[in-house]
Parts: sequence; structure tokens; C-alpha cells
Amino acid sequence: MPNALLTYGLLAALAIALAVAAATDIATRRISNRLSAAIALAAPLFWWASGLSLWPGVAVQLALAAVTLALCAGLFAIRAMGGGDVKLLAALALWIEPAAFARLVVAMALLGGVLTLLMIAGGGRRRGRKPLAVPYGVAIAAAGLWVLASGALGPEGAAPIAG
Repeated sequence: MPNALLTYGLLAALAIALAVAAATDIATRRISNRLSAAIALAAPLFWWASGLSLWPGVAVQLALAAVTLALCAGLFAIRAMGGGDVKLLAALALWIEPAAFARLVVAMALLGGVLTLLMIAGGGRRRGRKPLAVPYGVAIAAAGLWVLASGALGPEGAAPIAG
């Protein structure tokens, strides 16, 4: 790997950013646009540090993020997903290779379902006026951290920690 120290430093920063996203989503039910933008803008540095090729590597990551953004924007349009969640997931797609991203999406859906059930069981649904506001950024962040910790550390070329 061309710049292992920088690569791992960027991955640590991504992990911290995901933890911040989860914490702020719990506290405020919002994920900062600046945080999602920082994650997205750091991805090219990660690609360079991990030695990702422009073709097909970077092109695949950009396509994955574009498809994620388009699909999630559709979910946002029908009020099935929050805007901050859409941006966070699309930014995260820039970092994680497609097969690992598919695992992330499955884990995110499962964790989001469990989180929703826990909130309902805990009396989280408000009667009458407002629907249940699930901090889905928690599920996105937890799934992202799980994928990072499982050794799928991003685009091809990033070496696993326990290698």
C-alpha cells in the first residue's frame, strides 16, 4: 500500500466521523451537511493513499455513490429516509468497495429495524401528531463501523488491519 500510515489515519478519521454522526443523530435527529461533505471530500485523498486506480477503481466508487444517492433520494422523496441519512450513506459509498457496501446496506437495514422496534417498545411513538423519528444515522454508522472493523477497509488496494 503506497501510504499505509495516511490510509489508516484517514480510516480512523472516518470512524470518528461516523461516531459523531450517530451521536448527533441521537441528540438532534439531524446529521450535519458539513460532516457528510467532509466524509465525501476526504474520499479522494483516501483513494490516492490506498493506491486506488482511476479506472476502474475510482470510477466504480463514483458510480456506487451516484447510484446510492439516486436510490436514497427516491426514498427521501417518499419520506422513507431522511436527507441527512441520504447524504451520509452516499458519502460513505465513496469509501467502501461495492461488495462490502452491499454488506453494509444489509447490516444497516437489520440494525435500523431493530432500532425501530426498540424505539416502539420503549414508547418512542408519539400519539397523534408526529410519527416516530428513528435516528437512522445510528444504523448507518454502526454498519459502517462494522464493515471497517471486519477488514473491508474501503476500495481495492487498502490492506486489512490484521493482514
